Amino acid sequence: MIAPVLPVGGLAGWNFLSRTIESQKDAAAAAPATQRDIAYFRERIGSVTEAAEIVEDFTMMKVSLAAFGLQDDQANRFFIRKVLEEGTEEPRSLANRLSDPRYKAMSEAFGFANPDGPRTQEAGFADRILSAYRDQTFEVAVGNIDQDMRLALGLSRELDRIVDSFKSDDARWFGVVGAPPVRAVFEKALGFPDSFAALDIDQQLSMFRARSEAVFGVAEISEFAMPETRDALRDRFLLMSQITGGGPRVATDPVVSLFSGSVGAASILQVLYAR
Repeated sequence: MIAPVLPVGGLAGWNFLSRTIESQKDAAAAAPATQRDIAYFRERIGSVTEAAEIVEDFTMMKVSLAAFGLQDDQANRFFIRKVLEEGTEEPRSLANRLSDPRYKAMSEAFGFANPDGPRTQEAGFADRILSAYRDQTFEVAVGNIDQDMRLALGLSRELDRIVDSFKSDDARWFGVVGAPPVRAVFEKALGFPDSFAALDIDQQLSMFRARSEAVFGVAEISEFAMPETRDALRDRFLLMSQITGGGPRVATDPVVSLFSGSVGAASILQVLYAR
């Protein structure tokens, strides 16, 4: 499989990647193994009516999880089945109680708890999931070279999920705390040390708000919906990555394999309690 080309890290690396991303995604998606997974999913998804059919099929599970950046949950079949089966309509459903909004996004996308039936048989469903799978697979491949660049690539999508999933200002900040990819961006951009995560959760929330106000002039996650504020967050994150020695870990090589990986359920089962 062909690895992404990422000669430098930081802002220079971001600018290079932004200019070449579509051609690089096409090259990554053209890998035979990826094409086999795509064809397999497309052929079967229209006949799927139950969550069990996803979790009991290795390739269907692989593609479905990867589309939402949850690759490391491949072995957590019971957990993922429960997330999918309970849906998102009931406030106490598992997907709604998890602080990581990726689970809610996946459950809502498949719609297995919908009274009118799952969305798997809707026109365009396979295209939507496979487009996300293509993007996420590429991001994982970028992360094998430069993890911070991977986080920068997914930042807009993950912030949108948090804003859409949680309605109150506090809940959205807790959504950041519970979503490892977004939390990592904020912590590095705001200059928090590794020990920051050990603080009391309410203290973390207060410090996130105060530092965000001081650095970006905004204190709430909803304000990062503005493109200029979001760009400022990403650029500062990449600058701090460069300053602290981030960047490509290995030289890019056209025969380097693309390995999957993400933060899994074991590290993110922090539940949001009603506030």
